[in-house]
Parts: sequence; structure tokens; C-alpha cells
Amino acid sequence: QVQLVESGGGLVQAGGSLRLSCAASERTSSSYTMGWFRQAPGKEREFVAAIRWTTYYADSVKGRFTIDRDNAENTVYLQMNTLKPEDTAVYYCAAGPNIRTGVTDTRKYIYWGQGTQVTVSS
Repeated sequence: QVQLVESGGGLVQAGGSLRLSCAASERTSSSYTMGWFRQAPGKEREFVAAIRWTTYYADSVKGRFTIDRDNAENTVYLQMNTLKPEDTAVYYCAAGPNIRTGVTDTRKYIYWGQGTQVTVSS
């Protein structure tokens, strides 16, 4: 059982930056794909970014967000720059073992964090 704990959310003005962290309770570097998803009120949870041997991004965040991981610390980060009001959502960290296809699919991930709120004001 992998436990994931997100942190780093908050309130920021449009154009600002935030860095989210996701700390895993055990080593996830070798066989887990780590992902970030978000869910805005009244909307479905959507893919933001993922990392295993390479990185993946949703078109809406490409060029603004960067996902990376510190394997020694069992931590995954999401650097969010040039934030927009439409980025406002609860952001969730997720882990899925041996994902080879469909990294954007929530069903491929079996461990989820509790979420952290990101609010971008205009």
C-alpha cells in the first residue's frame, strides 16, 4: 500500500507560480508511473502530467507546467508557472504500477493522495 501526500497548494494571482509536492510512503521510482490530475467543481477529474521514464503533459498545461521526481526522496513535483484562473482545481497525485499505455486514464492509477487546492485569482 503506497500512501501519497500532496502539499504546496494555495491562492495565487494569475501569472504566478506554485510548486506542488507529492511524498510517497515507499519507493516508487522503478516501476510506478506517477501522475498529477486535477478536478474543478462540477467537472470530471482530468489528466495534467505524468512521469516514468519520460514525461507526459496535457495540452492545456504544456509549456507552463513541469513534472519531475526525486527518487531518493520518493517525491514527485509539479512546477506550475504562468497560472491561469482556469487552472483552479483540486490537484491530486496518483501512482500506477507498470503503466505502458493510457497514462492519462485515471483507471490506470491505483493509489491516490487526498488532494491539494489550487486557486488562481484573476
